[in-house]
Amino acid sequence: MYIANVLPSRKNSKILEAGCDEAGRGCLAGPVFAAAVILPANFSHPDLNDSKQMTREKRLEMRDLIQNVALAHAVSFCRPTTIDKINILNASFEAMHHAVRKLKLNPEMLLIDGNRFKPYGQIPFECIVKGDGKIGSIAAASILAKTYRDEYMERKHEEFPQYGWITNKGYPTPAHRQAIIDYGITSLHRQSFQLYPLPEQLELFS
Repeated sequence: MYIANVLPSRKNSKILEAGCDEAGRGCLAGPVFAAAVILPANFSHPDLNDSKQMTREKRLEMRDLIQNVALAHAVSFCRPTTIDKINILNASFEAMHHAVRKLKLNPEMLLIDGNRFKPYGQIPFECIVKGDGKIGSIAAASILAKTYRDEYMERKHEEFPQYGWITNKGYPTPAHRQAIIDYGITSLHRQSFQLYPLPEQLELFS
């Protein structure tokens, strides 16, 4: 019989940990979003997991649950102009900092999905590679960041329907690349990114 791998809400149940994650780093268009979540020490749920492993419907269902049970949660973002100015890695850190700053509780530790982070004030932190599949608070942050970013890009699809953001959410799909060739770029495109196909890739879009 299959038994779900239930994630612990925290790494250390004795301290107030905030899980942090981002969404949209690899996109050609739109902001990078980030979330910070403090879950109760004893919280667990069989469906809480890395947002990329979940259906849209399950992510939205879990978002409602997370926002109801979390001791504190916050979502923030950095716009494309900021990404172009400070680069996507620093913008991801900045978005996480904004989310932590918005929390109604002060965390004693930050758990960061990935292998790099820029310190936020004096709060200690730990980077955990693939942490969104290991720690519940990071998984919760990944769900909030992704669902709010997806909804943002779906709204922007109504303004720029030719780029297919309703489905690709700004990621570099062939259809999105082709739309950039056909229609040019928008104010939401990250101009510091390689938006147009390289010469050796052009035959894929002809």
